[in-house]
Amino acid sequence: EGKISTAAPTQAATITTPSNGANFTTLPIAVNGLCTSNLLVKVFSNNVFVGSATCGNGSYSMQIDLFNGLNDLVARIYDALDQPGPDSNIVSVVFSDTQVIQFGTHVLLTSESAQRGAPPGTEIVWPIILSGGNGPYAMSVDWGDGGPTSLFSQSNEGTVNIKHTYKTAGIYRVIIKATDKNGGEAFLQVVAIATGSGQNTAKGSTATGESNNITTKVEFIWWPAVAMLPLIFAAFWVGRREELFALRKQLEKTRDKEKL
Repeated sequence: EGKISTAAPTQAATITTPSNGANFTTLPIAVNGLCTSNLLVKVFSNNVFVGSATCGNGSYSMQIDLFNGLNDLVARIYDALDQPGPDSNIVSVVFSDTQVIQFGTHVLLTSESAQRGAPPGTEIVWPIILSGGNGPYAMSVDWGDGGPTSLFSQSNEGTVNIKHTYKTAGIYRVIIKATDKNGGEAFLQVVAIATGSGQNTAKGSTATGESNNITTKVEFIWWPAVAMLPLIFAAFWVGRREELFALRKQLEKTRDKEKL
């Protein structure tokens, strides 16, 4: 197993919606754009990671959270080695947060990992950072595989480890939500990958968990053995000749002793 170094992506993703200067009063908002297929798109607001999606058929779509006030949105594409491409166009939008006006704080979800993966049958543990708002918090995680939504409560803000085990290889859209005691909500969309038997399926699976067939090809290299055959026969012939020569010498010595 090894890594093959490749050049980072050179074509930037774009943000086509929302439009520059848009104003919002509710969350989440939809972010859409163009990108290079089969790569990961991360969106940042004011340089803070707010969501990720896999680029399929040259485009991406995701739901993101916003900060109160001005948000400068940037999309950045990443390859399988987590090498970033150029930044997209900057889209500036404004969010008027009624929760901040009323309670002085807003719930926020983020993570240091935009994408995580594990083989089917192996548990994925994903640290999510919960901040702002007022506890206790009700949290839900839709893992994108058609299974039941994970529901749990969190007393205080901090790092929350969400966990899930996929049964089928695929690429899944994960939606995480948090609601504080005042009804304030936060959203985070990320990408989970269930790899098949230790093989990377980042290129060939869909968000529903249906994976492409992966064929392992084993090749036996036969030409070194063929090339060695003449040497084997030559070595055998030389060894046999030496053995006969040694036996002949031994017989001659025995005869000389008998004559004496």
